[in-house]
Amino acid sequence: MSKPLSLTTDPILQLTWRIALPASVGMFFNTLFNFIDTYFAGLLGTEALAALSLSFPLFFLIIAVGSGLSQGTTALLANSLGAGKSGDARHIFAQSLIFAIFVGILLSLAGLAGSPMVFRQLGAEASYLTTALSYMNVIFAGGVFMVVSMAMNSALSAQGETRVYRNFLIVGCLTNALLNPVLMWGWFGLPALGVAGIALSTILVQIGGCLYLGWRVHLSPAFQSLPTRLFRPDKIILKQIMGQSVPSALNMITIALGVFVITWFVKEFGKEAVAATGIATRIEQLVLMPVIGVGTAMLSITGQNHGCGLPHRVREAWRINIQIGVSLMIVGSLLVGFFGKQVMRIFTDDPLVIHHGSDYLTASAFTLAAYPVLFVTVFMMQGLKRPAYGLWIGIYRQVLAPIAVMHTLVFTLGWGLQGVWWGFCLVTWSAAFIALFWGWRMTRIASPP
Repeated sequence: MSKPLSLTTDPILQLTWRIALPASVGMFFNTLFNFIDTYFAGLLGTEALAALSLSFPLFFLIIAVGSGLSQGTTALLANSLGAGKSGDARHIFAQSLIFAIFVGILLSLAGLAGSPMVFRQLGAEASYLTTALSYMNVIFAGGVFMVVSMAMNSALSAQGETRVYRNFLIVGCLTNALLNPVLMWGWFGLPALGVAGIALSTILVQIGGCLYLGWRVHLSPAFQSLPTRLFRPDKIILKQIMGQSVPSALNMITIALGVFVITWFVKEFGKEAVAATGIATRIEQLVLMPVIGVGTAMLSITGQNHGCGLPHRVREAWRINIQIGVSLMIVGSLLVGFFGKQVMRIFTDDPLVIHHGSDYLTASAFTLAAYPVLFVTVFMMQGLKRPAYGLWIGIYRQVLAPIAVMHTLVFTLGWGLQGVWWGFCLVTWSAAFIALFWGWRMTRIASPP
């Protein structure tokens, strides 16, 4: 049995690897989960592929809300645990579950009502619109389980425990691979659901995840046997959770808005370009998994050390994690640059889709090293209980700058689709330099809460 982690005394490099590696493996399987969905949608045709790509901004909206709540709660829990206030941590976690259920239901209702209008704005009509709705209606109907599972994981992440969520993501990925063809084609006497079957498989996995994660949280030392009184709504604690989680969720939502912005420009070049974007972004996400793991480690380490009053360890963790992340992404850039087209061929045999996706990945190879600076700095700010920094960077990187830069490159300068890919590269690097300045400044003025 491995030695329990001490986030306030163990060497930073050792902590980073012990937290980041399981998180990265888990996120690899989470992205592989999406790859599997994309693969099976491709077996149904280009329209099904395009429908999943078109649905991604709305699908990611659920992920954004759940991730924002998870990150915000993790920061609060880690600060409380680092300060030795285990009772406060238990109360915060119980209230976060109430908040997650409420937000998840609200999001599902809003999504079911508003998704037809969003899809029409993105150019979907006739059978294309019907296919996109048949997928997203199922996702929205079960979205609350996705939000709750991520909220439960915050209790584990705050303790530096990332192996449990990794195990869930591995088993969930394999289960999804088995369920997709069964539900999509209607094996064993079940009705053939098409893309709705792909969505239903996702929701069934999330329901199982809620049960498994709830059981493991119940067994964890810090959160065993929570009394029912902790689940009575507490305005003060709910306000704390909202204050930390809403900016984080809005930051994540800017990513969904960013995808919406990119899709709005890409749709001008046809369904093949939309389908290519969906495949290529999933390939890019796969390469970025180690950096997300490093960011997860940064959040846990920062939260507990800030709560314990050790700013020098926060500063050391920021520097080390950026170095690790950039080194990993240099390797990732080489892989994407040399093998991107071959990976595209796994998901489609449409030559135009492959061409567009390869162009996207070429630009991505020059962008990847910027992401560690962004992710590590934003997670550090979250751990310092300053989530608004990530929100402002997200608004700039995902919405304001892309609209201005891409419009200039695509239409004014006539770069066409290449203007979308290289425009996002330029915007991402400019945001990374802003984050680098903020991070350098904050690691010198950070003080205990």
